[in-house]
Amino acid sequence: MDLLIVEDDDAVAAALIDAVQAVGHRPTRVGRGADALLRHRQAGMILLDLGLPDMDGLELLRKLRQVTQIPVLILTARDDERSVVRGLRLGADDYLVKPIRLVELLARIETVARRMPKDSATARSIVAGGLTIDIEGRAARLNGHELRLTAKEFDLLTLLAQHAGTVVTREQILDTLWGDAFLAVSRSLDVHLTGLRAKLASPGLIVNVRGVGYRLEVTDS
Repeated sequence: MDLLIVEDDDAVAAALIDAVQAVGHRPTRVGRGADALLRHRQAGMILLDLGLPDMDGLELLRKLRQVTQIPVLILTARDDERSVVRGLRLGADDYLVKPIRLVELLARIETVARRMPKDSATARSIVAGGLTIDIEGRAARLNGHELRLTAKEFDLLTLLAQHAGTVVTREQILDTLWGDAFLAVSRSLDVHLTGLRAKLASPGLIVNVRGVGYRLEVTDS
């Protein structure tokens, strides 16, 4: 598994890297929260220290949960009840207090990994009502008619279709398609969304959930 280790202490990071590599994981280490926001898409799980130099680890966790449900294991020296409760409520999958026994850490990683759902993004095609998307061929059809989409419009439609019937937040879209939900210009999303809706020519297919994001309605019409 690809692990992202978010740890600013070189000695601790080195020990974690050695431990997870020994059992076949592929670690990448960053020392700042901003770097974790940029690199999280390449990881299957995150090991997160809370004492980072550029932002509090709990704030980083809050931002991550706005864009992804990737499993996060907190590894920290903070053992006060408030931090533990807040970390779990913000969406951490586990909370371990330093010093951490490496054998226990590896066992916790395995436990969380067993709970991970299969990634629907690996599917080769998507069918949502009258919409059919060939991901590998990068082709889309609606009610049998081919859609002539730009690359970004295709990616946007695919993302919405992967979560058909549920809301995809603006932050999730910006993070997935532009690489950074917290720096990307959201106006770009509006422009591509307008173009996509025009080509779909199906009012109501993409629903705007005010203040949250967008939902692709599953329909056979």
